Parts: sequence; C-alpha cells; structure tokens
Amino acid sequence: MRTDYSDRVISRLRASRLLRVALVVVALVFCGYGLFSRWDDTRRAVTQLSWPYIGAALLAGVLGLGAWMQAWRSLLSGLGSPLPPRAAVRVYFVSQLGKYIPGSVWAFVAQMELAKEHRVPRERGGSAALLAMATTIATGCAVAAVTLPLTSSDATHRYWWLLVLAPIFIGLLHPRVVAFALNRALRLARRPPLTRTAGLGTMSLTVAWTVLGWVLFGVHAWLLVRAAGGSGLFLASGAYALAFTAGFLVVIAPGGVGVREAALTVALGPVLPVGAPLVVALASRVVMTIADLAWAGVAVLLGTRHPVLEGDAETAVPRPVE
Repeated sequence: MRTDYSDRVISRLRASRLLRVALVVVALVFCGYGLFSRWDDTRRAVTQLSWPYIGAALLAGVLGLGAWMQAWRSLLSGLGSPLPPRAAVRVYFVSQLGKYIPGSVWAFVAQMELAKEHRVPRERGGSAALLAMATTIATGCAVAAVTLPLTSSDATHRYWWLLVLAPIFIGLLHPRVVAFALNRALRLARRPPLTRTAGLGTMSLTVAWTVLGWVLFGVHAWLLVRAAGGSGLFLASGAYALAFTAGFLVVIAPGGVGVREAALTVALGPVLPVGAPLVVALASRVVMTIADLAWAGVAVLLGTRHPVLEGDAETAVPRPVE
C-alpha cells in the first residue's frame, strides 16, 4: 500500500511542469552559491591563471563529463534499456544539476524520473544511477590510492580512509555482488527483481568509460596546476580523484562545495608554492561548474521537443508534443 502511494506521489510530481522548473531553478541557485560564496578569492584565482590553460582545462572537463555519461548509458543498455545519444544527454545532464542541491538524492531522483519518460522502468533507471555512482566512487578511490601514496604524504595521511576503501569498493563492482545488492534493495522496497542484471562485459565497459573520465579530469587539474607554475600529471589526477570523491561522499555539501576545495588544496601542496593550491582548487570549481552548465544547456536544447509518454514505462506509447 505504501509503495502504491509513493508511486502516485512521484507520478504527480513528475507531471508538474511548474515543480520541475522550480527544482531546476533551485539547483541553479545552489550552483551559483558554489561559485559566488567566495567570489573575491575565486575572481583573483581565475585572473591569476593563463586563459589558454583555463580553456583547455574546460575542454578536458567537458569531455570527462561526456565519458561519464557514456558509462551510465552503457549500464542502462546492459540492464535492457538502451537510450539513443540525444535522449541520454538530456536525461543525464539535466538530472546532474540536482547534485548542486544539498543531499545528493535529487540528481538520483531526477535521473530516474527523466529516464522513465523514455520508457525506462523506474527500478532499472534507479539501478543504473546507483551503479554509476558506485563505479565513480570505486574507481575514484582506486585512482587516488594508486597515485597519492607516491606523491602526497599529507593527502595520504589525512584521507587514508578513502584509500583503504578502494579495494573494497572495486570488489563490490563484481556482477554477482551487483545483482545480489540490487535485487535485495528492490525486495526491501517491495519491488520486483530486475529481469536483467549488469554482466561482466557491461561492468567492464562502464569502468573503462569511468576511468577515461577520471583521466580527462586529471588532465583538467594538471593544466590548472601548470598554469599556477607547478607540474605533475600523476599527482594532479590523484588529487582531483580524491577531492571529487570526498566531496561526493559528504552529501550535505551541494556539489561538494568546500570539501572538494579542501582536499584538492591538501593534495596539491607538495607541487605548488604557498597559496597556489587554493587558486587551482577555486579555478577548478569554476571550470567544472561551467562544464556542467554547458552540458545542461545542450541537454535542454536537445530536449525541447521529445515524446511525452503515457502509462507505465514498460508499455508506454509516445504521444507527440502538440
């Protein structure tokens, strides 16, 4: 009974255009908060760096986000709901604005509900979203665990717990563990089990896309480090992976604001002069926020005319927008 009531509530929220617009506005407000909460420091940080480096870092960030979208898309396909690129871009990047709202659950809910409009069952969309998050955390911890002990003793000492979790998280990505965990969660939620689970090929492809994203984000961080007078691609990659993962796990911080900058500043300390790590951290916040907004803008443009689905996601028939 409770599940049916929840379904009706979510369906009503999903059908309300006003509410959906309001949620996007709230996400943009928090996104702006992340940029302007330390505006004087942020403005000085950006102006201290070379614009060609910042532009190249932005391109790397945009491509990295695209790789993560492909990782999520491969999960959906492996679970039985392949999405064409246009629909995948719309669902993924519009929903990602929700990560700027404190709690991190908003991006998950938005992704699940937007995917439902493209005939992706809610259980399957939720499973793909959870698996994408798990893969991001696991591979991020692994990248940090491989790089930081060799380059940043301060970061290793302060964030040792993330490095210890890396092999555990990687082991949890095994298809059998994934299938058991997802079906157990669905059972507790009084939902039917998945008809298909992510196999070894799907998980391998997802990990590959996610790692490619981390590599590109590492390049983005390295370019900003170079612009600040430092060097070290290895360290920059591990530092950003550590900072992003820490910010992601602290769910009360919208978009990891504050947490990500603190971790990145600590990790970059060995290769930059005093004050420069904070400059890089703030510049990275600006670059990655712009990359998120750029993809969201593309997603909105691509989704201005899309089929509206009626009925259950498994049997829905597209109704053209009038």
